[in-house]
Amino acid sequence: MTTGSTPPGTDHPGPGGDPSPLAPPAGAEPAWDAVLTPLTPQDPLEISGYLLRARIGEGGMGAVYLSYTPGGRPVALKIARPEFAADPAFRRRFATEVAIAQRVQGLYTAPVIDCDANAARPWLATAYVAAPSLAAVVARQGPLPAETVLVLIAGVAEALQSIHAAGVIHRDLKPGNVILAADGPRVIDFGISRAVEASSAAITQTGVRIGTPAFMSPEQVRGKPLAAAGDVFSLGSTAYYAIIGELPFGADAAVFHRIEHQQPDWERCPEQVRGVLEQCVAKDPAARPTPAALIELCRAASTDERLRIGEGWLPATVTAE
Repeated sequence: MTTGSTPPGTDHPGPGGDPSPLAPPAGAEPAWDAVLTPLTPQDPLEISGYLLRARIGEGGMGAVYLSYTPGGRPVALKIARPEFAADPAFRRRFATEVAIAQRVQGLYTAPVIDCDANAARPWLATAYVAAPSLAAVVARQGPLPAETVLVLIAGVAEALQSIHAAGVIHRDLKPGNVILAADGPRVIDFGISRAVEASSAAITQTGVRIGTPAFMSPEQVRGKPLAAAGDVFSLGSTAYYAIIGELPFGADAAVFHRIEHQQPDWERCPEQVRGVLEQCVAKDPAARPTPAALIELCRAASTDERLRIGEGWLPATVTAE
């Protein structure tokens, strides 16, 4: 799935019973109960010629829906909130950031394939990945095995190489933005947070957060300019969540202080992964590995030096989902 938020829970019923005009035909949509929920009466039915088929989730920028290209390829279509649509600064930054994001090419990213910054409500469409997010998997099934986490880190690091090479800093890397596909992880929503930051609506809109506090880097907490090393810190925090099942620095009012001055609790972290994560979450950005160096660290720590992604990289229960 390609959304900037954690997928809906499993308490939403699927489209069973008599098919409604808003529900997908039987067998047409993957994992309905895992990552999709039916449209509500408040949701639009169509955006710029894209028919909306289901709701994927909602993030700081707006709601995300499942749709299809004219040729039948599934896409995740993200639509800006009305307050952002009314802000010229948001529209300008959105157009700039999406144009940059469209240059990102990589095996471990979900590419931006269409957008319209001049629509009544700006939107963008990315390739849809029929798989749950890391956030959803850990919430449902608990921590992942060490070997899986090492492959996850290496795959996301490779995605960051592609993202950074295009001149983009993700700025909001977190478990909800990492999708666990059978053929490897996918990183989504790169670069879009800068468009939200450009909007005055982000300051006044209740519930909108720029970045996710639990996964911010120390320099992001301090309001300093972000560079590629900030994404590496967020990757380390995300991988800690994957291997432990808990946030590395908590989520209470003291989270920013801990990010700046304290270490995560390493007691339950397997030694095989700990040495990699300790370097990722170094307080000094210069002390963190580059994505390329991080891949090599994962290769050295893995029992399979090839870090193969394919059948078996995910636990069987995750693959089934």
